[in-house]
Amino acid sequence: MLDAAGALVAEQASGYPAAFEDPRGWRSGLIALCGRLPAELRSQVGAVAIDGTSGTLLLCHEDGTLLPGVLAQALPYHRACPHQAAAAARLTGQAVGAGPAASASGSLARALMLLAMDPGPCLLRHQADWLMGWLLGDWRWGEEGNNLRLGWDLQKCCWSGSIADQPWSGGLPQVRSSGERLGTLAAASARALGLPASCQVVAGSTDANAAVLAADAQPGDGVAVLGTTLVLKQFCPQPITGPGISCHRVAGQWLVGGASNAGAGVLRRWFTDGQIAELSRQIDPRRPTGLALRPLPGPGERFPVDDPALQPQLEPRPVSDALYLQGLLEGLAEIERAGWQRLAELGAPPIRRVISLGGGARNPQWRLMRQRVLGLPVLNRPQLTAAQGMARLAGTALRCP
Repeated sequence: MLDAAGALVAEQASGYPAAFEDPRGWRSGLIALCGRLPAELRSQVGAVAIDGTSGTLLLCHEDGTLLPGVLAQALPYHRACPHQAAAAARLTGQAVGAGPAASASGSLARALMLLAMDPGPCLLRHQADWLMGWLLGDWRWGEEGNNLRLGWDLQKCCWSGSIADQPWSGGLPQVRSSGERLGTLAAASARALGLPASCQVVAGSTDANAAVLAADAQPGDGVAVLGTTLVLKQFCPQPITGPGISCHRVAGQWLVGGASNAGAGVLRRWFTDGQIAELSRQIDPRRPTGLALRPLPGPGERFPVDDPALQPQLEPRPVSDALYLQGLLEGLAEIERAGWQRLAELGAPPIRRVISLGGGARNPQWRLMRQRVLGLPVLNRPQLTAAQGMARLAGTALRCP
């Protein structure tokens, strides 16, 4: 929560209270977080905006209620659908892998997988858009950045290829720009959150874009979001495209990047946060392990390579837990190096430094490892969060006439 001058007033953080794939957990987590804010602060909130993982997709009824059985669960961002890649590419009018929606790792492939289960008329909504619908009591809308992987063409402001002509196209969202005011809170949502009924709902963005807004990135800056996944973003004078590449328009500038399926989330398979902090203190970042690990959570990768069959490489495992953690962190640093290199190959300007956000930015040993691998200054800014970026976006929208 930010005040009118953009200063941080209050902030809450929490994990998902249910399985990540369960949309009811997203909603209950949002309600719980708001409930932790003092009532006097909640009464002053003038606008809210939501960010989310841009590839996590679900089906719902027109009133936002979930479908029965397995269709009540979302397909997460890391779920590749290689058997739908060719069909997704045909719908976009592109070659397989030529755009964010024309690949096995895009939301369009996940949408085709969901629709193949024959659910009947329903809506296709990403994580942030479903929550935004709950805030408004109106699930018509979708934010542009969250729908690029579903086939929204940001430059032409329409659905790519023949997507809009499909029998199920009525389930696509009406796309609105990030930062656009869409209305006030629905009465039920205002009561559940303890926010004023006059509170404006602003179209948000993806989680990575929100983090960039918080970082206030300048020319030459690359922003690395070290969360459950590894996300790289930088501003670019022109849009670029390629397999696994995202290209957004934020604050009037082109913001390009990509998100790996790998990230700090895979570390929790073996270590708690406390163990990671303790073991990291035993690491000498100047002495590489030579393990060459690829810490994917499962088969499939989106960026810096778009390969739904790419396998994790999690062995050999040394006897030393500290050495194994170091090898995993080195593997993530190598993925980051390849990511920045891939963006440069596609036409993005070379970066001169990296600003790190997210929980992983609290780890000084990992910062030194990454600085060695990247050959660039790396600045850790863990206090800057995606939530602050969304609060800045909402505040800007509130001040606009």
